[in-house]
Amino acid sequence: MKYLISLVFIYILVGAPVQNKYSLRKYEHVKSFYNGISKKATEMCLENNIPPASLLAIAGLESGWDSGYIGQITGNILSLGTRRGDTELPALRLPRLIKTKKILFDSLEIIKYSKSELKWENRPESLKKDYRPKPYAGTPYKLAYFKHNVKAKKKAHVANFKDFVTVFIGRESSIKVYRQARKKMDSLVSIHGKKILLQEKTAIDFIHAIGGKLNSYNFRKTWPKKVIYIIKNAGLTQLTKDLHLGKTFDESWVSTK
Repeated sequence: MKYLISLVFIYILVGAPVQNKYSLRKYEHVKSFYNGISKKATEMCLENNIPPASLLAIAGLESGWDSGYIGQITGNILSLGTRRGDTELPALRLPRLIKTKKILFDSLEIIKYSKSELKWENRPESLKKDYRPKPYAGTPYKLAYFKHNVKAKKKAHVANFKDFVTVFIGRESSIKVYRQARKKMDSLVSIHGKKILLQEKTAIDFIHAIGGKLNSYNFRKTWPKKVIYIIKNAGLTQLTKDLHLGKTFDESWVSTK
């Protein structure tokens, strides 16, 4: 009884066990996804006056933390459309695993299943830029190229980020909301310095500026809400602040503050 009372006293004095306030960090696939891209994305965004937490959240949402088959094939985890001269992912015929509904694209994985376990389907052209190298980009061949070439996959992600921060959200973009968003970010930096890009409010304002309206990144009203949910619940503003200050990804990811 005395032992129980002592434990209760310690619990009250010290407090309850600390829980990570960022609910999405409990998922290993979320950690794995951001561990591979956060540092480089933060550097590139700060160089180009884009809030890094925004880009990371968009990448997580659009790619399903790299679970979607289009992003896995193309390396296009931001779901960027093609521009003049770009190569797009063509229409494909792929099997769906009946039990899990998962679309398979790796021939080495497909041959593990019997015909009765698969349902073959025609997938329309994605209209998304294909970052695979020649001669595979824009073809139905070597669909699992990035799955088996990790270094090439990282390079594709970096190229994807570069397109976002320099071309799509460019100062000379043909899309009005992008130009306006970029102008606003440039103005904030000129007044407050780069540190303003690491604030949660800036990241949220940027998302509202480029989405949730016609002729924007995504016209659906729910899109900004989903991206902002990821920013907040994955602690992406804190993560990018920590990385900018020199912390490692692991040091920041376990932080609850």
